[in-house]
Amino acid sequence: MVNPSENPFMGNASSFYQSKAALKWIALAFSLIIGFASVLYTNSIVEELKEREERYIELFANTLAYTSDSDNSENLIFIFQEIVTPNNSIPVIVVDANGNPSIFRNIEVDSSKNDQEAMAKILKKELKIMEQEYEPIAISGTDPDDPSSYQYIYYRNSDLIYRLRYYPYIQLSVIAAFVFFGYVSFSYSRKAEQNQVWVGLAKETAHQLGTPLSSLMAWLEIMKIDDDLKDKEVTKELEKDISKLELITSRFSSIGSVPVLRDENISKLIKATVNYLQKRTSKKVFIDFICKDDVISADINKPLFDWVIENLCKNAIDAMSGEGEITITLKEGKYGDALIDIKDTGKGIPSSKIKEIFQPGFSTKKRGWGLGLTLAKRIIENYHNGKIFVKESVVNRGTTFRIILKR
Repeated sequence: MVNPSENPFMGNASSFYQSKAALKWIALAFSLIIGFASVLYTNSIVEELKEREERYIELFANTLAYTSDSDNSENLIFIFQEIVTPNNSIPVIVVDANGNPSIFRNIEVDSSKNDQEAMAKILKKELKIMEQEYEPIAISGTDPDDPSSYQYIYYRNSDLIYRLRYYPYIQLSVIAAFVFFGYVSFSYSRKAEQNQVWVGLAKETAHQLGTPLSSLMAWLEIMKIDDDLKDKEVTKELEKDISKLELITSRFSSIGSVPVLRDENISKLIKATVNYLQKRTSKKVFIDFICKDDVISADINKPLFDWVIENLCKNAIDAMSGEGEITITLKEGKYGDALIDIKDTGKGIPSSKIKEIFQPGFSTKKRGWGLGLTLAKRIIENYHNGKIFVKESVVNRGTTFRIILKR
């Protein structure tokens, strides 16, 4: 036997959405760990390359010091071919004691123009960058005691190191973009599938209601023929309930179809809903409707809008455990919108749960399906292009829902 407090179709939907949120955080944490590890690994490679380039520059400096000795001039061609020339990645500038460049390598300079002034500006700019990265390496001349004979090697990291340093961030950005578009595509397809389920469930419900509703209508006609029953209060109330069932069937049939919106008097509709609910609610519940302007209207679908008001009022009655006051206020906003506030004196909603109340399956009631507020949100926002949200909620003091309809 199925426990009536459980939803046989939805399962424990509230825990499902909570676990879903937890999985998102776990996935985010896992992604951050992978990204952090990737950055650390790449940085370790960069540091290793930097050390290798530093050793290469030191060798380059020793080579220049060695070739400056005239006694070793026979080895000059060999050294430049095997050590100096192969350096095609590390930007290097060699300057004399006065700071004038004498040798430079791997710096983009258009030598074809033979513009010495432009070349000097480029080298000067590069020297400032190199000064900030590494201390220059001093090369003693033929006379170590003569400072004017010294040369200085300036250098910076190669472009390969720069590319490697930014590579993990580019890689993670590409992966993040791929995951984002994949998630959006998956969410869109899942939402489309959910919409089909919503529509199928609603239309099947309307179809199932049709048979008993037709039977009730037939019995009502029989009661109207009976002289002892036709004028009794029970017959009149039964007729109202049958009309309500017809309205409910119409509501379910409207789900999935493009609703017809008409300019309706909102005040009159809310009054009719309040009157209907007040007679069918505990005498310990008082529903008060406040509206200073009885001509506030908006383009709405009457059966669906009435459903939302009725649903919010029933939720409020449940939140108050069948005893308290519901205040419905209708007024015009400063932008001409219709503002509807539904306030109760119930147990309120914890701030941690406010974001979850419109999710399918969320319910604080043992017998709740957790679909009422979800349907209300879909009706107001998808069909009426309005907004519905929790305006205010205080635990053990009550909750206020606000509906905004464009006029």
